[in-house]
Amino acid sequence: MADVTYHHRPLLRTLLGEVLRRRRLEQERTLAEVARDACVSVQYLSEVERGRKEASSEIVAAVCDSLGIGLADLLAEVGRDLTVRRAPVLRLETARLRRAEQAPRGFRSGDVVLLAA
Repeated sequence: MADVTYHHRPLLRTLLGEVLRRRRLEQERTLAEVARDACVSVQYLSEVERGRKEASSEIVAAVCDSLGIGLADLLAEVGRDLTVRRAPVLRLETARLRRAEQAPRGFRSGDVVLLAA
């Protein structure tokens, strides 16, 4: 049976977006201002802030520059937020074992199964 907390762990993109939005709002800046300075579209920045897009490191750096914050400061704030939520880190090996436990009998993790109708 799947561990319920596994499915409710925050994603890095969600946490990054929350911090970027918080910092932008603290500066009383609009999405349009920050997007223009970072050379990204308003729609894309909005998606990043809402955790719906996985921004590249180049985009994150451009948004940080636009906000005048260092990447290390952004990541430190994300780390603090993660600690406050007390969301444990899921180890890769644990995730693999859970997936293997949920796989149908006779199949190994990573096997491809073709179902025909």
